[in-house]
Amino acid sequence: MPTPITCNEDLRQLARRRVPKAIFDYVDRGSYDETTLNANRADLEAIRLRQKVMVDVDNRRLDTTLVGEAARIPVAIAPTGLTGLMHGSGEILAARAAQAFGVPFTLSTMSICSIEQVRAAVDRPFWFQLYVMRDRDFVRSLIARAREAGCSALMLTADLQIQGQRHQDIKNGLSVPPRLTLSNAFDMARKLPWLWHVLRGPSRSFGNLEGFVRGAQGTQTLAQWVGGQFDTSLSWKDVGWIRDQWPGKLIVKGIMDPDDAREAVGQGADAIVVSNHGGRQLDGAPSTIAALPGIVDAVGHRTEVLFDGGVRSGQDVYKAMAIGARGTFIGKAFLYGLGAMGQAGVSTALELIRKELDITMALGGIRDVAQLDRSALWQPSAESASAVPAPVNLLDAA
Repeated sequence: MPTPITCNEDLRQLARRRVPKAIFDYVDRGSYDETTLNANRADLEAIRLRQKVMVDVDNRRLDTTLVGEAARIPVAIAPTGLTGLMHGSGEILAARAAQAFGVPFTLSTMSICSIEQVRAAVDRPFWFQLYVMRDRDFVRSLIARAREAGCSALMLTADLQIQGQRHQDIKNGLSVPPRLTLSNAFDMARKLPWLWHVLRGPSRSFGNLEGFVRGAQGTQTLAQWVGGQFDTSLSWKDVGWIRDQWPGKLIVKGIMDPDDAREAVGQGADAIVVSNHGGRQLDGAPSTIAALPGIVDAVGHRTEVLFDGGVRSGQDVYKAMAIGARGTFIGKAFLYGLGAMGQAGVSTALELIRKELDITMALGGIRDVAQLDRSALWQPSAESASAVPAPVNLLDAA
């Protein structure tokens, strides 16, 4: 009898067994010493919740809107590169799961399935995440393709002008698509269902680049082109250039500083995402939950503040919203589900979060996610603080 899936860690362990190590580690690990990766989880876990009893919590509401779109729960699927290598047709399966569940899906520039392939597979418009590369003509074409596909929001990622080193990817010899070598042949041979799904997918390379990049043909050439295209000259003035070509909703992702948050709002961002790239870029940066209060206090009344980094459960969503986020993104959480069980696994990941958020609201005396504020988090009284050591109080940053 199969072991019941009770939490996201169960999906993670199942994905670890079903996906080749190089691909799983690409999803699971972070940059350098992984201090920021680990802090994203540890700081979320350190926050304690306020328990309230004898409160009428019948008919709870978990639905909301994110960047003007209805969402069954305050969660969206984050843009993740190489999703179609975690499971064949991965971006399509995740988009379908998000559509069926009723939450937004975001497609990465560095996806395996292209904008057009995903759009043909779903009815609901999705969001598109943009990397601004040195080749501005290519960037212009990406934005045009997103417009033609009817994407309902454009997400500008601001924290990848240069790529942080991820030690494990180098040690694993990660390539796109995965190459069969002596070191990984045995591992892939043990993952035949994974290989079968990947081979049947509509694309096994960078779907948004293949056939659209001038002078780069073949996977290896594309990978080399990408490596030289991250633009260290990217600045706030480029937001105006993007705005000239994109009339729709604009989200800026990668905000960790209140001054940057104010600048993004000043540039006309409809929403910002508090994100440290999942601990995959600047190692040693604070966790996103530690940065969130100061950013909410700086701009939360002027734009939607969304949250990314370490969200695995409904309680994580609850905590971020109590501090002031409008909603959260999940990256690793849905990828574990995808690697474990394909589209059904993504649906399972979302349902686990929904159920835990619902139960946590009931036990915290909250009937509507819109009611969540910092009063939902436990802070020790003077009397209790004198007798019991208090947990780390991330709200001190507010």
